[in-house]
Amino acid sequence: MSKAKIKRGETVTVIAGDDKGKSGKVIQVLPGNGRVLIEGINLVKKHMQKSEENPQGGIVEREAPIAISNVKVSA
Repeated sequence: MSKAKIKRGETVTVIAGDDKGKSGKVIQVLPGNGRVLIEGINLVKKHMQKSEENPQGGIVEREAPIAISNVKVSA
């Protein structure tokens, strides 16, 4: 796997994919998978079952990981 030069809290810009040109703050780095979670980027809809934390249930939008090679650190 490649060594990640991106750290949590940095602002990055997406250089490839559906969210190309958008930027956001890194929430989490997954070095084993070569992916990162970016705030407000690569949103997917997830169906959530009712639970104590989520008593309403329903469809929730959350960030999905994006490949490190598709982002660059913003200047």
